[in-house]
Amino acid sequence: MAENEDDSMSEDSKVDPSDPRGTDPRVAFATERTEMAALRVGLAIDRTTLAWIRTTLAMSSFGLGMIGFFRSLREHNETPESIRLHEGAIQFGVVLVVLGLVATVLVAISHLSMLRKLRAGETPVPAAWPLSITISLLLALLAVGGLWFVFSK
Repeated sequence: MAENEDDSMSEDSKVDPSDPRGTDPRVAFATERTEMAALRVGLAIDRTTLAWIRTTLAMSSFGLGMIGFFRSLREHNETPESIRLHEGAIQFGVVLVVLGLVATVLVAISHLSMLRKLRAGETPVPAAWPLSITISLLLALLAVGGLWFVFSK
């Protein structure tokens, strides 16, 4: 029975008895695959960071765009309503810009932490409370606050 099991093994998986190192050739392949997996994880972390940067830039740009739009509305039509909307847009826009800046800093810290763990040979672990959920909740609260500001007066 042992001979049948030995015969069923492929030639590539057998250890060469004349090899002074006595190593299995599969070990080199496994090492290469592990290095490639680490490279793929590093690239995935980079892609995620770039997506976050794109998102935070969009948030900040939207905030600045709101300020500019309502400023031009106020300049062309100086009414109490346009003044109130412009002041609300300034507050909303500033909050979006600040939120974008804070998220960018947090993403940079997360990115560097993940890469440091990856280089140390540790497995990067996703956060228990992801940044995406935090930013989504803050944006939802900001939207509710903006709606309340617009419709409460």
